[in-house]
This record gives sequence, structure tokens and C-alpha cells, in this order.
Amino acid sequence: MLTLSNETHLFIFSDPINMLKSFEGLSALIEQAFPGELMKGYFIVLNRRRNRIKVLYWDGDGFSIWYKRLEKGSFILAKNNSGSINRRDFLMLFEGVEPKKNTRQIFLEIG
Repeated sequence: MLTLSNETHLFIFSDPINMLKSFEGLSALIEQAFPGELMKGYFIVLNRRRNRIKVLYWDGDGFSIWYKRLEKGSFILAKNNSGSINRRDFLMLFEGVEPKKNTRQIFLEIG
């Protein structure tokens, strides 16, 4: 299981990635998309059907890949993700919670 602190830097690819890629392939994509960040964060990639997710991260002495395949359903990605993602959104993605716009309603009493 991944342990994420509030200070963890999470980066997400908005385009689908071939899940056959491993350490070298993912590292090359990450270095190209996020120059200089390779050893500073967690990098989240999804396949086209969004039923598989990989997370590549540096654990201090080498790279690790965390991989999960869903038997049913798909991971739901918020529409406004553009490179980085916060811890809450990642956990919602992982748990299958569909993000919706939170609106606040204010009711006024007249009278």
C-alpha cells in the first residue's frame, strides 16, 4: 500500500499510457513531461479504458511501481487535472469517487 503525506507531490498523465511500460519506459515519459521531477514525486498513469493504474515513485534507493487492475468499473479522473493532483483527489480517484463541483447554497429569510 502507498503511504502518502500531505506534502507528497503527485503528478498525473492526462493521456492514456501503454501499461506494458515498466521502469525505463515510464521514467523516460516522466522525465520528458516533468523535467527534473523524476525523483521528487509520485507519477500516476492510467490506461485508455481506465481500469488499470500505475504509480511510479522513488522510494529512496530505487524506483518502485505500484499497480492495480480493476475487475469491474473504471477509475474516474476529474476533468480539471492538468499535470498535478492533490492527495485528496488521488484518494478519490483510487476509491472510485466521482468528483463533482461543490456548490454552496445560501438561503435568505425574508420577513
